[in-house]
Amino acid sequence: MQKTISKNFKTLQGSITIPADKSISHRAVIFSALAKGKSTIKNFSDGQDPKSTLNIFKALGVDIEITTNNKLIINSKAKLLPPTGRLDCGNSGTSMRLIAGILARQKFNSILIGDQSLSKRPMKRIIEPLTLMGAHIETKKYTAPLKIQGQKLHPIEYKTPKASAQVKSCIILAGLGADGGKTKITEPYLSRNHTEIMLKHMGANIEQNGLTISVEKSELSPIDIEICGDISSAAYFIAAALLIPDSKIILKNIGLNPTRTGILDILKTMEANITIIDKKNICGEDVGDISVEYSELKGCEISGEIIPRLIDELPIIAVIATQAEGTTTIKDAQELRAKESDRIKATVDELKKLGADIEEAEDGMIIHGKTKLIGNCSVETYRDHRLAMSLYIAGLICEKEITINNFQWVNISFPKFEELFESLKA
Repeated sequence: MQKTISKNFKTLQGSITIPADKSISHRAVIFSALAKGKSTIKNFSDGQDPKSTLNIFKALGVDIEITTNNKLIINSKAKLLPPTGRLDCGNSGTSMRLIAGILARQKFNSILIGDQSLSKRPMKRIIEPLTLMGAHIETKKYTAPLKIQGQKLHPIEYKTPKASAQVKSCIILAGLGADGGKTKITEPYLSRNHTEIMLKHMGANIEQNGLTISVEKSELSPIDIEICGDISSAAYFIAAALLIPDSKIILKNIGLNPTRTGILDILKTMEANITIIDKKNICGEDVGDISVEYSELKGCEISGEIIPRLIDELPIIAVIATQAEGTTTIKDAQELRAKESDRIKATVDELKKLGADIEEAEDGMIIHGKTKLIGNCSVETYRDHRLAMSLYIAGLICEKEITINNFQWVNISFPKFEELFESLKA
């Protein structure tokens, strides 16, 4: 699907509610399926990735009812059934990596598959620690499909080479069913901690001491939860309001987990006019409204321990940086090369087409601003939803229209993306 973008409006005004957090939606389904009893999940994400997780647990025998307004009712016996076919994760790395930690400790065999993009993504990072725990996983070149022979697992102490919430969560989920003591995971930096928060809320034997998580075999209690808005999805609206003159918007009910708000910290460093209002806590997660106004921005350096807190937002930050005075340097972000696309190369190549002064580095990007984006060309999404949305925002500030090829990949995380933007155009 091709999408033509042009600035056919003056500014952005109004308030919107961003769809549910994708990371929390995944975990709500996974953990409820492991808890004995009835769980109610309100405001479940309508993105394709969380639906992949939901469909896998249906295939594993979990009773899941979908009612109105994206509400789920999950009745679980805390026991999964052998699947009758392969379990399709679609484009979702979260689904594959987290669910592998559960399937590795079952009494049955299973096969996890994914689409063309997911089948190229690295799975050694989870296969290695799971194998140390006693798991048996067959794979070619450490990529999907993953053929998992269920085994009894034992605890380990493991240091992750990179800060990764998916790897950490996979090991935690394996450790929840491992006999014989505590499984300990230590990260170099703190990655997003939705898993730890929700499992603690559900009664898991899980503790955090600095950068180390300890987990023991646990039984989970069912939950009732209303999922907040996704800050990664909100990032595109924040960017647009900062870059389009006279804009002022409010984004309601956004998750403000400190492990996810690196983008807000960086934008404030860049002198963005952003205010948090009506902050509260729901099921252990910070939530609030974000007010954003057009701002004159300045470049900065983004590196080190903040990278895991904004890894998904780096492509849109690169777009923002093209309109900031001075140079913005992104370092320590090699992980971007192992996402749905090589997001470093893809971001640089496509923004260059629009007229950005941007350079590729091995571990990031160097963006020189402030630069007029010209447009008058077509750009590629590389089957990557975050790149598609970032290019949409870039198109809104180009002098001439652009055409985005394969824009349908936005539906992976944000089917109502364009509809919400249209509601703010003035």
